[in-house]
Amino acid sequence: MRIIVIGATGTLGKAITAELKPRHEIVEVGRKSGDIHADQREIENLRAAFRKIGKVDAIVCAAGGAHFGPWAELTPEKFNVGLQDKFMGQVNAVLAGQEVLNDGGSFTLTSGILSEDPIRLGAAASPVNGALESFVRASALELSRGLRINIVSPSVLVESMESYG
Repeated sequence: MRIIVIGATGTLGKAITAELKPRHEIVEVGRKSGDIHADQREIENLRAAFRKIGKVDAIVCAAGGAHFGPWAELTPEKFNVGLQDKFMGQVNAVLAGQEVLNDGGSFTLTSGILSEDPIRLGAAASPVNGALESFVRASALELSRGLRINIVSPSVLVESMESYG
């Protein structure tokens, strides 16, 4: 299969790419690294990158950040980081990606455990993950051409343990 991995050089993306690369052709997409550079927050930028890549069988999105910090310091701007980067970035990947995804192809998006098991300092991240899960459930009802959409919700990754302490 030919697979686009968005965020392929990030912590989760590296693990995904390492698992898939022995059996599939992987096109790595990132803002500043990878085979193709694209900013998923800007749908036209993503569309242009996908047109360069051409037809694929799957798109995996392991990119997108959200703000973590104390509730007392939360502002609309900090909350918006996750809405624009993680949520809309992955929504944009689906909206733009459907144009290059082969019939019967699949999207795999990434949320996180925080939608089910919130943590201190994560009030801006938890609802972003929940919104992504709702988006996937609703989109699955309407995608055409046999396209499929899934979401994975990993807990803390072994690769991330050190950074989370």
